[in-house]
Amino acid sequence: MKEIIEKLKRDIVGFEDKAEFADVGIVTEVGDGIAKISGLRNALSQEILLVEASSGVLPAVAFNLEESSIGAVILGEAEGVAVGNRVKKSGKVLSLKAGDELLGRVIDPLGEPLDGKGVVFKDVSKVKDYPLERKAPSVLERESVSAPVHTGIKSIDAMIPIGRGQRELIIGDRQTGKTAIALDAILNQKQDAEGTGRKQVICIYVAVGQKNSKIAKIVKMLEENEAIKYTIVVSAPASSPASMQFLAPFAGCAIGEYFMDLGRDALIIYDDLSKHADSYRQLSLLLRRPPGREAYPGDIFYLHARLLERAAKLSKEKGGGSLTALPIIETKLGDVSAYVPTNVISITDGQIYLGSNLFYQGVRPAINAGLSVSRVGSAAQTKAMKKVAGKLRLELAQFRELQAFVQFASDLDENT
Repeated sequence: MKEIIEKLKRDIVGFEDKAEFADVGIVTEVGDGIAKISGLRNALSQEILLVEASSGVLPAVAFNLEESSIGAVILGEAEGVAVGNRVKKSGKVLSLKAGDELLGRVIDPLGEPLDGKGVVFKDVSKVKDYPLERKAPSVLERESVSAPVHTGIKSIDAMIPIGRGQRELIIGDRQTGKTAIALDAILNQKQDAEGTGRKQVICIYVAVGQKNSKIAKIVKMLEENEAIKYTIVVSAPASSPASMQFLAPFAGCAIGEYFMDLGRDALIIYDDLSKHADSYRQLSLLLRRPPGREAYPGDIFYLHARLLERAAKLSKEKGGGSLTALPIIETKLGDVSAYVPTNVISITDGQIYLGSNLFYQGVRPAINAGLSVSRVGSAAQTKAMKKVAGKLRLELAQFRELQAFVQFASDLDENT
């Protein structure tokens, strides 16, 4: 009997209370990839929430933080999510694993492989997580743009030079060769590195809302030209949910920042930000956010500003790396004064304007030199190129002006 009492005493003394508190919420509404959740009072904006659905645990992102509920966007397919499902906080914000192993791969915005080549990282513990949303480098952390990014297109490299760390918009109507210019820039980086002895520029191509067939065609072209070795493709096709299309540019930017932080040069292409704005509008309207001009939410400017400001040329103290951004915007009937085009024009350091009339005249690439500009200008050109291309823009503008006059033919007098 004494032994039993002693054992009970030892058990009582050694007893540890291991009760844990968990912040648990409940799905109250669900539809169109959006879930309304009640109960999670301490959730953070952009925090990952874990929804215990019938199909398994699905990730969602907290977008709207309201007084009594949270508006969350479910990542991926929302099948299996129903009213009454339990939701837990993860304590983490959206992030992506970034490393050199991503080179030559096609991934989705969450870093999952889409090319059928197996897992991207063999040892996940050694790979660093990069947040999809990060503060842009400050003025003191930056350096003025000085080195060029050669596209291999003479008219751009001569008249509208692009520098490492610059943001240059490619804008024009559909089917005017916007993607072709961006892909030419990717292909030229191999030749440029071999010819000049500079460091190889890492290229990231972000496809937002494109057809699967178009993305497959681009990947095949990169493989045939051996450009896939230094390129990463982030794919969010038109068939993917709006949440994935919204996250794709931020995922590509996080990968670019990984290389920039290592002191390397990266080039990122957002193809295109018009569809990105459309996906954000769709999510905002489903979350019942108040619509503004053209039904876009009020923070659409901030959305693209915080994305494009992350492209920079870092100072030597910060490693001297760079991230060059080439966002693409599709206009309708040449209307560059529409809401999203004017927003992105004001954010970027210049634009390459492609005219459909030039395209149909057989001018390829259909660059309108008069409406195109690079605000970095000759600072991103070599001395030889500066000497040759100095007056080229002016001469071309004068030629276009005279070409318009020639149409009058015999109606002009000698003085004119």
